[in-house]
Amino acid sequence: MFPIRDSVRSGSFPVVNWLIIAVNAIIFTFEASLPSEQLHQLIQVLGLTPRYFIRNWGLESITIFTSMFLHGGWFHLISNMWALYIFGDNIEDRTGHFRYLAFYLLCGIAAGLTQVFVATDSGVPMVGASGAISGISGAYILLFPRARIVTLIPFFFLPWFIEIPALIYIGFWFLSQLFNGLFVLTVVGIVGTYGGVAWWAHIGGFVAGFLLIQFFKRRRIDYDRYSDRYWS
Repeated sequence: MFPIRDSVRSGSFPVVNWLIIAVNAIIFTFEASLPSEQLHQLIQVLGLTPRYFIRNWGLESITIFTSMFLHGGWFHLISNMWALYIFGDNIEDRTGHFRYLAFYLLCGIAAGLTQVFVATDSGVPMVGASGAISGISGAYILLFPRARIVTLIPFFFLPWFIEIPALIYIGFWFLSQLFNGLFVLTVVGIVGTYGGVAWWAHIGGFVAGFLLIQFFKRRRIDYDRYSDRYWS
């Protein structure tokens, strides 16, 4: 399933959301310009590596921020930024610009710390904005459970577009992350590494967003004005 758009229109221009997307795109463009060896070194230094973070969290603490703005490839970047484009504007509309930035970063921090806690011995650097964006999804499912997500589903190699309630779409996504995260925990003794997708970063970010949004959303809202847009 691939989300195309949602049914909720933002009441303000999401300047911070666009700024985050732009910063990620600019940094990845710089990444793509580097030779493979230098790129590998960059990821090793600025990615969040649980083993190093646990051993020297003072010096490594900066990586919990820098890792949010690095990506491992074009698909990694585009898929993350597209999800942020769809869901982030509505969360920024409900929190305000500056609180949205703080909320985004806190979700990213929670995501990174969750992965570190679960994979303390991992020497694989974690990069990507998906943990923070998972927090955006956690907030979205709470604030707009009845919103519709227009979703592309390939059906016998033909594009098939359907509208799925946000509660079902995001809920199914979260359950898939939880299932995969638990699966990794059961086989880690065999696999011996936490390479690949940082499932627990997604889980931690989602839970953080779901819980923290209550403290970041604006209290004074004209619900008569917003009711149709948010609860249609």
